[in-house]
Amino acid sequence: MNSYLKYSLVSVLVVVAGCSQNETEKQTTAESTDYSLVTPTQVNEQEMPTWLIPNMPESAEAYYGPDSYHIIAQTQDPDAVRPSSARAAGGALTWITTDDGKHKWRVNDSGQDACSYILPDGKQVVFTSTKDRPDLPVGNWSDEGDYPQGAELYMADLDGKNVRRLTNNDVYDAEVSVSPDGSKIVFTRQIDGKLDIWMMNSDGTGEHQLTFTDDWQEGAPFFLPDNKTLTMRAWKRSEHEISPTPMTVFTVDTDTGKATPHTDDGWMNWAPYPTPDGKHYVFVRPLLDNPMNWEVFLGSLEGKDPVRLTFNDSFDGFPSVSPDGTKMLFTRSVGKHFMSDLYTFVMDISSLNVGPEN
Repeated sequence: MNSYLKYSLVSVLVVVAGCSQNETEKQTTAESTDYSLVTPTQVNEQEMPTWLIPNMPESAEAYYGPDSYHIIAQTQDPDAVRPSSARAAGGALTWITTDDGKHKWRVNDSGQDACSYILPDGKQVVFTSTKDRPDLPVGNWSDEGDYPQGAELYMADLDGKNVRRLTNNDVYDAEVSVSPDGSKIVFTRQIDGKLDIWMMNSDGTGEHQLTFTDDWQEGAPFFLPDNKTLTMRAWKRSEHEISPTPMTVFTVDTDTGKATPHTDDGWMNWAPYPTPDGKHYVFVRPLLDNPMNWEVFLGSLEGKDPVRLTFNDSFDGFPSVSPDGTKMLFTRSVGKHFMSDLYTFVMDISSLNVGPEN
């Protein structure tokens, strides 16, 4: 989970709604979005068409699988271990759904889960969970001073069977993703309050640290199409009390560990996710004139000005792009308050031309 924001701003990542336990038949044949079930709608003149994923409870951090149809997400579930308090983030388990709501099933049924990812083979998933560490405090996924120290990484088949544990320690391991060729897993680890990026082979071997910083808090790594460069966000512990916390988007060379900044405005630039063309990334930025309005932007690794993609009066966040570059998942607040009632939406971004063919 990208759980690194100031508690005062992000405690509602708890995504508190319950979820139905009626698991539907699992997908076994190639399909694509059934547009008889969803209707992309332009809600205002400025936004590209969007739709709310049907039959999906409150959720956050959804990511497409290789077919640009199946989605994995941390979804509120009554069977999850409850959060440590009413204001703490937690209470989710890992689910897979399709972006038209036609199919869905649960991958894990115990503990608390955070970020997850479908491997490029479309047959396996990797996810974060506290399922084996009930002896440790529940923690709070949105408070870096209280992250669940029992958070470990697991791999399983797409249907949740054949679970294998990848990490085994008493620290926070989360914010996991996989390289496009399926060979590497990257994640965030916290040791003695310090967040850094780590990497391992997809079979769990070769674990090693990529970033080594005392002040910078790195996290949320995702691979570019070259299988060796990451995007990530980072903030400074020395600036964490500033509101909103200044954050910088970086790329990281996984061969050398060299980090290159791509934002330098001293503002919050959060949750970057690279596009399949290898030239852009989607990310979140509060508006300068209204810091309680967070919107999704398209950034350029070539240094061009960002382009605003969402136009909503409250919170839009956690963007990610489908492997074919035609759709963007994002979390939108539909409640009366900032970051209340968070649900996963899909935006048709085919007009941006950020697919692998570009």
